Amino acid sequence: MAAQIRHVGRRSGRRYVTPAGARRSGEVIVIPLTFGNQSDWARNVRAAGGCSIRLGGRDYQATQPEFVSAHDAGPLVRSAFGPLERASFRMLGIRQFMTLRIVSAEP
Repeated sequence: MAAQIRHVGRRSGRRYVTPAGARRSGEVIVIPLTFGNQSDWARNVRAAGGCSIRLGGRDYQATQPEFVSAHDAGPLVRSAFGPLERASFRMLGIRQFMTLRIVSAEP
C-alpha cells in the first residue's frame, strides 16, 4: 500500500516526495487522507492539478485530484482496499480520500 507522492510546492516551487498509503482501482488512484485535506502535500497536489506517484514499482502520472468523503468514496475504497485496511481507516478516523485519474503509467 506504500506509495511515493511526487509533487511541487505551491509557493516554493520545490520538488517533494511524500510517503502515503495508496491503491489503484481501475484508472483511479485512491489515497486515504490520514491528516485530512489540509496537509501540505495534499494542498500542493490539488493546486498543481496532479502529481506523479510511484506505486507497486510503477510510476504513474495522475491528474484531476479530488477530495472525496469516505461515504462517497465507498465503492472505490471497497474495490481498492481489503477488509482489514478499511477497518483500520475507520479506527483511525479517516473521513476523507483523495482520488486521482491515471493519465499514463511507466514500468
